[in-house]
Amino acid sequence: MTLSLDDLLGTADAALRTLFAKPHATRAVPQPAGPGVELSQAERREAGALMRVNHVGEVCAQALYTAQAVVTRDPKLRAHFDEAAREETDHLAWTQQRLEQLGARPSALNPLWYLGAFGLGLVAGRLGDPWSLGFVAETERQVEAHLDGHLDRLPAGDTASRAVVNQMKLDEARHAAQAWSAGAQELPAPAKALMRLAARVMTTVAHRI
Repeated sequence: MTLSLDDLLGTADAALRTLFAKPHATRAVPQPAGPGVELSQAERREAGALMRVNHVGEVCAQALYTAQAVVTRDPKLRAHFDEAAREETDHLAWTQQRLEQLGARPSALNPLWYLGAFGLGLVAGRLGDPWSLGFVAETERQVEAHLDGHLDRLPAGDTASRAVVNQMKLDEARHAAQAWSAGAQELPAPAKALMRLAARVMTTVAHRI
């Protein structure tokens, strides 16, 4: 499949906005149910590292959805991917804001993460729409489990980060359900295992860098 000039310009614009522009959410940042407590330096470092990992996940989500949208030939499915990317922009903005509040920085490897995720999105898209949707569904399922783990690891007093992660978890579960409703194909077990391995590498590195 040959991409049009509009597609190439659009994907380049999406990459530049994700990596270098300040994201703007369409929804207000989730508010905690109760007041937080002053975090120790160690707690701030750990919360910042975990939110950096989550921010990387949202950078990758932008790349995946952008790639899958540009490859599909189904206008309705392209609109679905575009809408999901817009929702993920909220997550990108929320996690970036929380990083700033915690005095933490985004991953220095974000361009690399974006490039790798974009490549995976292209491969998934070229396999056909059912497999592309299956990739979305499995990705979101794994992300939801990953966010559950972060809720266990975030300091109990960091109610602001926990509110963001909780809302992200709800949104990812909805995206997975939408993918199944749109005709997702269940991925084979080896593909799921490779995705878990790649995610483990990314989260381990992004936690530090």
